[in-house]
Amino acid sequence: MSDRIQQWTILGITMTSSFFNPLMGSAVNVALPNIAHEFSIHTLTLSWISMAYLLSAAVFLVPMGKWSDIWGRKRVFMMGNVLFLLASIMCALAPTASVLIFSRFLQGIGSSMLLSTSMAIVVSSFPANMRGRAIGLNVSAVYLGLSLAPVLGGFLTQQLGWRSLFALNAVATLLVLLGTTLAIKREWKEAAGADFDWKGALVYMPSMSLLMLGLSNLPEFWAFLFIAVGFFGLIWFVQIERSVKDPVLEMRLFFKNVVFATANFAAFINYAATFAVSFVLSLYLQYIKGFNPQEAGSLLMAQPMMMAVVAIIAGRMSDRFNPHRLTALGMAFSVLGLFLLSFLSLQTDFSYILIALLVLGFGFGLFSSPNTHLVMQSVDSTYYSVASATIATMRNSGMMFSMAVAAFVLHVFVGNERITSVNEASFVRGSNWIFAVFSALCLLGVLLILKGKRSAKILS
Repeated sequence: MSDRIQQWTILGITMTSSFFNPLMGSAVNVALPNIAHEFSIHTLTLSWISMAYLLSAAVFLVPMGKWSDIWGRKRVFMMGNVLFLLASIMCALAPTASVLIFSRFLQGIGSSMLLSTSMAIVVSSFPANMRGRAIGLNVSAVYLGLSLAPVLGGFLTQQLGWRSLFALNAVATLLVLLGTTLAIKREWKEAAGADFDWKGALVYMPSMSLLMLGLSNLPEFWAFLFIAVGFFGLIWFVQIERSVKDPVLEMRLFFKNVVFATANFAAFINYAATFAVSFVLSLYLQYIKGFNPQEAGSLLMAQPMMMAVVAIIAGRMSDRFNPHRLTALGMAFSVLGLFLLSFLSLQTDFSYILIALLVLGFGFGLFSSPNTHLVMQSVDSTYYSVASATIATMRNSGMMFSMAVAAFVLHVFVGNERITSVNEASFVRGSNWIFAVFSALCLLGVLLILKGKRSAKILS
């Protein structure tokens, strides 16, 4: 097999994995009302079906990134697919909400193994002048999956039940596993022989868990305690990493690499401000506007469909133009889209929501590919998996933070009650606040990107 065929085969496999993974996010959000009805659970517990997945992925991503650089990216990618397959089957057969949440946690661990390796494998396989295009295609596969997931999720939920979503993902994961076994013969071990930093990993994982658990359970008193302990634990982790020979996360990448640091923090802000949009709008469309799951999914697909188209173009543009400008412009459009959503009311027409979603999708697509390109080109090949895992950690941490903000605001306005005609006005007011906060976050992200661009020029 020629190098060119091998490159595109690898890209095809990673794109397939990137396409089906979003099914566990976007499609499940559409199915949440049905899951709530079957298990008779309230809004806060319901949000954990999404957050359990995000929590475990955020906690394990960084250790998995270093692990794959030492023991092999292909090997960890395959192990991740095996775990993801088994967890998907468990989700499909879950008899209770508790079992479903636990299975989603296992899915997140498998996802961390996939996310920490797939982009690193792509970047390792393509020459520098083609990486932007390859990254753009891989990112667009994520958004194409997000585009089709609401429609497919709505259809499957309505026709076959929510369990069919996990069954379909299990089949897709099995195909990716078979393709990887048969088609990818090469292995990448850029940090082979290095020692794994067990001390750093064992401090990082519980610290990140406590921080995320605290954020997701505000305003409970114990949640503030969790946040404080987790925060100081991460400070301890940073000190450990700066003193060991082979750290699980090379902190110099943050302290001495301006591009790496600002691009990662910008990714965190962008996902923190956008991920919960589908969660909130799914509830709004079904509880307030009376849409069924399939109708809600059809409208929600506008945002990721726009992302998929723009991400391909933005990826190719990042090979030729300054990625900083593209990321700043993309996040500026996200500010506008979120600002429009902050004016939702009980009477808002669906065409207004559609326009806001298209603007938001355009901004997200314009931001994501160039920003990922910035992160990956700012490090050498030894740190490709670590860089891939770091930006994925920022993404998943941002998603977790996004869900925590949404859950907290809805708790303030709706409490632990199910959404009904009695409290629908309170739910809408809470939604307005959520989107307003997200819009302000994205504005902060634009300023961060521009500051990073200026700092990078000064250092160069």
